[in-house]
This record gives sequence, structure tokens and C-alpha cells, in this order.
Amino acid sequence: MTVVVLKGNDDTLLSQAVSDKVKELVGSGDSSLMVEELSEEHYRMEDDTFAITRLVDAAQTPPFLTERRVVVGRHLGRFSKAADVEALVQWLGSPLPSTDLVLVWEKGVSPRQDRLSAIPKSLSEALSAAGAEVVETGVPGGKNAGAWLERQLKQSAVRIDARAANMIAEHLGEQRSRVVNLLNTLEAVYGPDTKLGAEEVEPFLGETGDVPPWELTDAIDSGKIDVALDKLHRMVDSGGRHPLQVMASLQTHYLRMARLDGAPVAGEKQAAQLLGMKGSTFPAKKALTQTKRLGNGGVKRAIGLLSEADRGLRGESGWPPELVMEVLVARLAALR
Repeated sequence: MTVVVLKGNDDTLLSQAVSDKVKELVGSGDSSLMVEELSEEHYRMEDDTFAITRLVDAAQTPPFLTERRVVVGRHLGRFSKAADVEALVQWLGSPLPSTDLVLVWEKGVSPRQDRLSAIPKSLSEALSAAGAEVVETGVPGGKNAGAWLERQLKQSAVRIDARAANMIAEHLGEQRSRVVNLLNTLEAVYGPDTKLGAEEVEPFLGETGDVPPWELTDAIDSGKIDVALDKLHRMVDSGGRHPLQVMASLQTHYLRMARLDGAPVAGEKQAAQLLGMKGSTFPAKKALTQTKRLGNGGVKRAIGLLSEADRGLRGESGWPPELVMEVLVARLAALR
């Protein structure tokens, strides 16, 4: 008997993980006979409440014409209280050995859940006692995100050359999970084990993905106006960030410089301490370097530009918010 819990906040990756796990459990068997997948519609009662009993009934059903059954329970985020999952907890205490159970902890869709609750404590304890495997399917954060993308490209059925891989990484930005559908499309078009370069990949990339705020501030600090404007547009258009959110990131960046300007700090460690940063001192090092590069006059000018643009976003200038931010970013990048 196998019990696995799949979790994650990216629908594409979560669905891919469900598909992969089911294929693994079915093996060479007949999925039409072995697999039963239930969604929130199977749990919905006549009064529009939800009950987990249908999933438990499926898990307790013996196989027919096969040795094993694979039962998949989707949208289990509907059941956030101990009372909601009591029947499943009881089943896990004495499971049917011929059932492999895949539990997908995800939000419901109708009505849409705004927030995904944690797995109830009683269910977590029962899963642990049953030896369940809990799998996080999302893209990892920080430095591991780039390694994750690189691993997806290397494990793909198609062979992506280095230039195309770099183009994919740059194009997708923060939306790395889109690589799953991209690779599936490339395999369907070109066939497995085909070596692909940038020319073959580019037509299938779609719109550019979101980028993290530090890519915008790095471009500004480098004085690359065209690159900085591109990063701004990706944050607002692809990332769905409101201009005020981008403004907040820029204010944080330059207020750090204002605090460091003229302060008696000898290096990045002292700068990080002054700024109240914990962990890596690299952001403090970047702020200190840019503070010295701009000088007192440049830092003051940057704060003035931010203040002017902030008032513009709040209606003082009469310009569209997007234009206010474009002018601000260009002016900040020109401060060299």
C-alpha cells in the first residue's frame, strides 16, 4: 500500500506531479480499471457542503479484475477541520492493502477558495503513522530556483542547447513553472531526443515572465536604461504588480542608501548591521557600493525623484501610472 500527499501552490506543477505519480503506481497495468479520481464535485452534498465519505468509500473498495486500485483525491483543501477528515483518519488506521491512495492538498474551485488551510493535525498524525510520503511540488525559492529550472531542462525528453537554455531562463523569469508546458509542447512538435537551439525554441516561449525586484534595481544601478525599462514592464505586465508595489521596492532600495550615506561603516558587515539585515550581507554590499557610486548629491537626487513620482502616482501629475514609473526608472538609471 502506498499513501502519498501532493502539495504546492502552482497548479501546473501540481497537476504534473499527480499525473507522474499515477503513472508510477499504475506501471504496466490498465489505468482504466485501476484508477479512480475524485474531485470536489464528488464530495459535494445536496446542501452544497462537502463530505469526504465518497473518497473513503473509494479507498475501501476492493480491486476488480486487477490486483490493485489507485485512488486519487483532488481538492482536499476543502476539508480544513478535524471533523471533516475523521472518516479518512479512521481509514488510515486500518487501510485496505490493495489501495494506493494519492491525496492532493489543493484549493477548491467552485466556489473558489482564496486561502489553502493547513492539513488538520489529526490527519497529519494519521498520515505519518501510515508512512505516507508528503511531496512539495512547487518551485523552490532562492538559489535553488535556478537549479530546479536547469534540472527540468536536463531531464527533458528533448535536448536543449546552452544558448536556448539561457534564453528560456531569461524569458520565463520568475514564472519558471511554465517550463513544464513548454517542454511538453517542444516534445510534441519535434519528437523526443531532438536537439533544439534558440531558433527552434523561441516561437514557443509566449509572453515574457515576471522578474524579481532585484533585477530591476540591478539594472538601474548599472545605468542600463533599456534593460531597466524592460524589467519594469515585466514586473507590471507579466507579474501583475501595481506600480505602487514597484514604487515600494524602489523606495526600500534607495532608503537603504540614504541611511548609509555618510554613516561610519567600514564594510558590508557593518552596513548590514546598520540596516538591520540578517543572513546574507550581499544586499548590504550592493547598497553600500551604489551609495558610494552616487555620492551624497546622487542619493539626495534619487530620493527627490522618488518623492516626485510617488505624488505623481497619487494623481498630482495627471500622468498615467505606467508613464510615471517609466520616467522615474529612466531618471534613476541616468544617475551615474
